[in-house]
Amino acid sequence: MVAPSRPHTLQAEALISSTPNPCAEMLPAAPLGLWRRLASLLLALVLAIGVSACSGAKAGTPATLSPDAISAITKQAEGFLSARDRLPELATLVNERNWVFTRNLIHGPMQEVGREMLYINRLLLPADRPEAEARATKLKTALADLDEAARLQDGDALRKGYIKVASGFGLYAQVLPEPVKEALKQV
Repeated sequence: MVAPSRPHTLQAEALISSTPNPCAEMLPAAPLGLWRRLASLLLALVLAIGVSACSGAKAGTPATLSPDAISAITKQAEGFLSARDRLPELATLVNERNWVFTRNLIHGPMQEVGREMLYINRLLLPADRPEAEARATKLKTALADLDEAARLQDGDALRKGYIKVASGFGLYAQVLPEPVKEALKQV
């Protein structure tokens, strides 16, 4: 079936093509691609300014821990500090080269130190977390090395391992927030 010709459509097309474009006089003769590039550059500039102006970051307000976070960190820090308070007992066992009770102390009362540091690290400010995690890892590694030295009954490695453990407890205690240190009378 052949489509009927539409004379009115052809007339409309002829009329449109013969009508002068009033905007053609206002725009200089430039390739359309150039205008698109300029429009996209302008749009990108407007979006960049809008996103930076509307960002939620407030430069003037320092980040602080909430009272709930301080309370939770204080509770976990109590367990950490009670394990640290057992260091003199651990030193005595190391000096006596008491392999069995050294391992018992590490796997008993000091076993929860890693978990407590993990909870504390999660509650710290984001800027403080990397340093706290690094110190926690060093302390856990030192405890594992001390345990291995006791298992192998290596007196020299045991003594060196104890020094690393004691140092690790001291370094990690420094990352505790000031309100927590004050609440636990560690200042």
